[in-house]
Amino acid sequence: MSTSLFVTHIMVSSLNASMQYYETVLGLELARLDTQSRRAHYWLARQGKAMLTLWEMPVRQINPQHFAFYGSVDWVTQLSAQFGQDCASFPYDLLKETMRGPMVFGWMPAVAICFCDPDGHELEFIALLPDPPCPELGVIPYAEWNQQSPQNLDQPSSHQSIIAK
Repeated sequence: MSTSLFVTHIMVSSLNASMQYYETVLGLELARLDTQSRRAHYWLARQGKAMLTLWEMPVRQINPQHFAFYGSVDWVTQLSAQFGQDCASFPYDLLKETMRGPMVFGWMPAVAICFCDPDGHELEFIALLPDPPCPELGVIPYAEWNQQSPQNLDQPSSHQSIIAK
């Protein structure tokens, strides 16, 4: 039985542009560059745990896909704020509406931001929250989740009453 995903290849149209983007936006450190095959390999987390490979292909061979990167709540929320200020990629919610902050998937619950890389791949930064799941809320802004979170309130809220049911 598999316990995790080890390597994912993301097909890109320009290896150099994508390397710069992924190193700047995701903070990835290059593990190996293969100029002959036009691939750049990056360790995720720490060496030997997981790998991401950018693989240059002709544009006609690139089909945009969705990739989610797991991190801490602070990492996701800080990057969301950074995107609003100085990044060419603007985060959006699942309905593709521009957001000014991260969203929460109530059923997990997890905080996330979504955006696109230069080739149109949908990237997601996601972190599990310590709160109990609340699927009835669907997908809501993180700020709204925090207002309803039992950890942040002294009195019952709609979020707390849904959890108590």
